[in-house]
Amino acid sequence: MSFNCKQRLETPEHQAHAAQFDLLLAELERWNRKVNLTAIRDRREMVTAHILDSLAAQPLLRGKTVLDVGTGPGFPGLPLAIVEPDREFTLLDSNNKKIMFVQHVAGLLGLNNVTAVKGRGEDYAPGHRFDTVIARALAALPRLVEIAGHHVREDGVFVALKGRYPTTELEDLTAPWSYEVEELNVPGLERGTRHAVLLRRAG
Repeated sequence: MSFNCKQRLETPEHQAHAAQFDLLLAELERWNRKVNLTAIRDRREMVTAHILDSLAAQPLLRGKTVLDVGTGPGFPGLPLAIVEPDREFTLLDSNNKKIMFVQHVAGLLGLNNVTAVKGRGEDYAPGHRFDTVIARALAALPRLVEIAGHHVREDGVFVALKGRYPTTELEDLTAPWSYEVEELNVPGLERGTRHAVLLRRAG
C-alpha cells in the first residue's frame, strides 16, 4: 500500500496539495524503475527527504521569480511550485533525463508556473536575473556563488539549502556576499540536520 503524503504534512495549506505530492512521488517511483533519478526508493523517505525538506524553504522565498539550480528530478522546485502558484519557477539541471522528468511531471500536474531548462548554472543565459535563486546540496558555498551567484538580482537572495551548520564553507565565503543562517525544522529529521544559508550582496 502506498504511503499518503497527507499523513505527514502538518499545515492545512500543504495538506490541500497532498494529492499532487502523491502523484509526483508515484511518477518518481515509476521513472526510477527505469531511470536512476534518486537513490531514495522508500516512499516514506521520499516524503521526508524530497517533499518536506523542499517545503521547509517556502518561507525563505522572495519576489516573483525563482531559479532552482541543480534541481535534479525537481527538488526543491516542484514541491515549492505546487504550493506557490503565483510565483514563476525555472528549474535548471544539466541531466537531460532529470529535466525530461521535470517537464513530464509539470505537465501532468498542470504547473503552468514551471519552466524546465537543461543546462549548467555557469552557462545559462536567460537574459534576466531572479528574485530568488535556490540550490539544495549542489556545491560548497564558495563554488555555489561561482556557479549561480550572477543569476541573483541586486536586491535578491540566494537560498543555499544545507545539512548541518556549514562552518568551514562560511569561513571560505568572500565578498561581495553577506549571509545569515537559519535552522530548518523538517518533520521526520533530527533537529540541527538542516540549515539554510541566505546569501545577499553586501551593501
